[in-house]
Amino acid sequence: MSQLVNRSGQCLCGSISFTAAQVNPYVGACHCTMCRQWGSGPYRSAECGNRIAFERESLAVYASSKWAERGFFRRCGTHSVYRLRDNQTHCVPVGLLDTEDQVTLDHQMFIDEKPSYDPFTGDSKTLTGEALFAVLGSTQNESVSFATHSEGIA
Repeated sequence: MSQLVNRSGQCLCGSISFTAAQVNPYVGACHCTMCRQWGSGPYRSAECGNRIAFERESLAVYASSKWAERGFFRRCGTHSVYRLRDNQTHCVPVGLLDTEDQVTLDHQMFIDEKPSYDPFTGDSKTLTGEALFAVLGSTQNESVSFATHSEGIA
């Protein structure tokens, strides 16, 4: 497993900040239809475990699927978190981190849903939606770490 680091960040308007104690510096990009609909492009996020604290509770949360919730800051609308419901693993948009230049794109998910107009390139690992669910299904009772489960990743 990669070395987890402490990181902080803030919303677009700067009124809300957060700290996370388990940020994985190997980030991913999700090309699923829902993520693209949410942010008009792939969701590039850093996995932060469940040790994340927001300066004050001002999140609006939407249960976007059976397995996850999506949040945004009420004041400025900045996307704040993608949170797995079972184990409360948080993934925050990389752009919110104060040190976003200290991460490495490591993997892409739902590569089979990436639109043809998206020039997303690089040497990162890729997963189809089916392969991602196969990996997640094999870790039902564990803390899920997308970056560290290489089974099924091309």
